[in-house]
Amino acid sequence: MNHEDRPAPGGLDEVDLQIVAALREDGRTAFSEIARNLRVSPGMIRMRYQRLVQEGILRVTAITNPARTGRALMAHVGLKVDLARVREVAAAVADLPEVVYLAVLAGSHDLMAEVHCEDTQHLLAFLSEKLHAIDGVRDSETLVILDIVKEIYY
Repeated sequence: MNHEDRPAPGGLDEVDLQIVAALREDGRTAFSEIARNLRVSPGMIRMRYQRLVQEGILRVTAITNPARTGRALMAHVGLKVDLARVREVAAAVADLPEVVYLAVLAGSHDLMAEVHCEDTQHLLAFLSEKLHAIDGVRDSETLVILDIVKEIYY
């Protein structure tokens, strides 16, 4: 069995992967154009798309550029929190408008947040006045993003 014949992770076949790839490139691509490129019917693309959405594999959304929306300073903030309250702390952190992504981790940090701020003063205020004011946050490590070299949204 060669690489092309193997089903992809999650049970996706090559047509599913090509639909995802086309929509990742441009979420507004017409089903008829995808069908023409794959040499299948638009109805097949429509049915596959609906299944991918219903199964939670695919979601088409608009993605903004933080640098062009007044939030040019991006950082990852690793948090150490009281583990008995990790869900409670995570909910409070998730409610902060600067936080665009939040994950619970295993390792040297308990939570990892991606934050978007206007500038360094905004970041300082976020860290000192908002984040560390949350009961249960013990420590944080901030990594400022200087440049994005590769960005893929799944």
